[in-house]
Amino acid sequence: MEIFRTVAELRAWSRRERNGGNTIGLVPTMGALHAGHVSLIHASRASCGFTALSLFVNPTQFGPKEDFARYPRAFEADCGLAQAEGVHALFAPSVEEMYPAGAATFVEAGDLGNRLDGASRPGHFRGVATVVAKLLIAAEPDRAFFGQKDAAQVAVIRRMARDLRLGAEIVVCPTMRDADGLALSSRNAYLSVEERAQALVLARAVRRVEALAASGERRTGVLVAAAREVLAAEPAVRVEYATVVDWATLAPVETATPGTLFAVAAWVGGTRLIDNAVLE
Repeated sequence: MEIFRTVAELRAWSRRERNGGNTIGLVPTMGALHAGHVSLIHASRASCGFTALSLFVNPTQFGPKEDFARYPRAFEADCGLAQAEGVHALFAPSVEEMYPAGAATFVEAGDLGNRLDGASRPGHFRGVATVVAKLLIAAEPDRAFFGQKDAAQVAVIRRMARDLRLGAEIVVCPTMRDADGLALSSRNAYLSVEERAQALVLARAVRRVEALAASGERRTGVLVAAAREVLAAEPAVRVEYATVVDWATLAPVETATPGTLFAVAAWVGGTRLIDNAVLE
């Protein structure tokens, strides 16, 4: 596995391999790798000749009172896991490499940037769209792999890649969960034993909505009410949103159709968690 610190190094590697007839997959991450990230690596290796993984905690997607400073960082462990899983190139740039001195160009997320997570985290999706655009431009991959757990982020990235004609195919992989159902997240490390037990209510709400939709319920008011009833069983969990939206626009809908997204965000202690289901 090669480790690159600059965009020029990563781009030269990608072009060399693509000129040799290989396809390139990119797995963008902020590190603290877990089984969810491993599933993205596996998806990339299954469909691409070479896989690059980025480790970069992006400061522009964190608000001033958010957890940028304490976000989990485990570079050596991440490198070991990436190498063990067959990653060919690891891109670990500095903040200065990704945002050169005086950088003033950002990618705006439009209406999507103000919905779901964007409503409570102003500027979050602007930072996401900007850094992913930079990574796609740097790596020039054929495909880029993201997890469904970050469904609102996926919507923003899909729109951004389409609007900017960046060329990479955006591949979305299923949410990975622990045996108890909790969606895997680097932020799960913040949870105490008690909080982790409380956090399972998000997965229970998701399963309840999935079951109702599978039984034929399409009224989003009924689906959301059922989810909130489940969530209310854990009064210590503070719900930020529980809603059914069009996955492409993140706008609320009155009737669920195939591909509609149920999404939930909640605070468990001092940790913000998200979960979702695509209602097939």
